[in-house]
Amino acid sequence: MMVNDLLNSFVQVIDSGSFSKAAEKLYISSTALMKQMNSLETQVGVQLLIRTNHGVSATPAGTSFYIDAKFMMQYSQNAIVRAKQAASKNPYVIRIGNSILNPCKELLDLWNNLSPNYPQFKMKIVPFDKDAEAWSNVPRTIGKEFDVMVGAYDRADHSDYFQAIKLGEYRFCVTVPREHLLARKERLDVTDLYGERLVMLKPNISPRIDDIRDFLLKEHPQIQLKDHLPHYNIEVFNRCEESGAVLLTLEGWKDVHPSLATIPVDWRFTMPYGILYPLKPSNSAGLFLSALREHGTTPAQDNLDVENQLERAILSVGDYL
Repeated sequence: MMVNDLLNSFVQVIDSGSFSKAAEKLYISSTALMKQMNSLETQVGVQLLIRTNHGVSATPAGTSFYIDAKFMMQYSQNAIVRAKQAASKNPYVIRIGNSILNPCKELLDLWNNLSPNYPQFKMKIVPFDKDAEAWSNVPRTIGKEFDVMVGAYDRADHSDYFQAIKLGEYRFCVTVPREHLLARKERLDVTDLYGERLVMLKPNISPRIDDIRDFLLKEHPQIQLKDHLPHYNIEVFNRCEESGAVLLTLEGWKDVHPSLATIPVDWRFTMPYGILYPLKPSNSAGLFLSALREHGTTPAQDNLDVENQLERAILSVGDYL
């Protein structure tokens, strides 16, 4: 390993918040790990850690050292990537899945700003025709037909199919045919939906949509809920246009159907979205994701407090809508 093992151990201690948890992840004893940290502080010449019965945290000097240690570790990894690429004639080809319900434009825009620093990666857009099927089936194809994709995801408590690097939050909106009276408004109050029939997923599929259902049933019973959808797909949007229905949807899907208008609603409900990738990405995809995590996160992610473990918004998820 190019970077001193003490740096890796120090970062793990800060991330874990305790010697015992860090030792488990490093496959060494807590005693050996504490000796390493004592040796590191001796070499640096200042106290880096605050040791208490409740765990371990960084001193101000430790926080500064943590940031630099993370940088050195990442820089070392990138140096290896560049060296391997220099020795190879073949670039790392990253296959990016793209469809109407899962457009990849935001990832491409993000990568275009970073690509000059990583010429070893080449992008290949892979159209996939899963929009006619249940949207929840899409995660099962990640890592097979393509390496990564951009999409919304619902829950962060399972990891059956894929992981995600969070990019942001989509607002829940409503979609209506362009001739509908609601389409004349740029923004809706919840009361604007009184007397309408709101089409949404049936219960126990999406926890986020279940929260919306509970809110409307308790606070706005004047809205009729038609919660029978088993999933979202292109046919759902076609039926919305044909029937004149009011459909609960996401702002990320505003361009799915040219004859439909998507309108934001003044409520607090959102759905996270991000870069989705398999539980075990390929070597090239793993290096690509590492580059994204180093330089391509959103400002909100970059400014996370070090003392809150400086965790990247990488969420293990297993359920779509």
